[in-house]
Amino acid sequence: MSYDLAVWEGPRPADDAAASAAFEDLYAEFMGGQSVPPTALIRQYVGELVKRWPDLSPDDEDEDASPWSDGPLINNASGPLFYFGMVFSKYQQAAQFAAERARALGLVCFDPQDGRLVA
Repeated sequence: MSYDLAVWEGPRPADDAAASAAFEDLYAEFMGGQSVPPTALIRQYVGELVKRWPDLSPDDEDEDASPWSDGPLINNASGPLFYFGMVFSKYQQAAQFAAERARALGLVCFDPQDGRLVA
């Protein structure tokens, strides 16, 4: 089981409903088909996450070293959207850090499970 967050580059939606609609549109455009190289700001954001906790590789044996549910983490980014998962047992600390970094970089952070803006 994992906990997912969506982070994107763009104007901050007015409320949770607008954020949900924006996420659905971005997901359909950037994750539903052919991948687009991530923007520079999204690459910077992902770099900050994996600097804090190591990225996973397909042959990783120490799953306790990282909260990410898969890797490399950058593979979950396309264009201005980054949609990624964390293992449920470690998501609270990782999600808090992810939201703080998104806020600091001026990115939108959205929790699709609860349908709410986080940052």
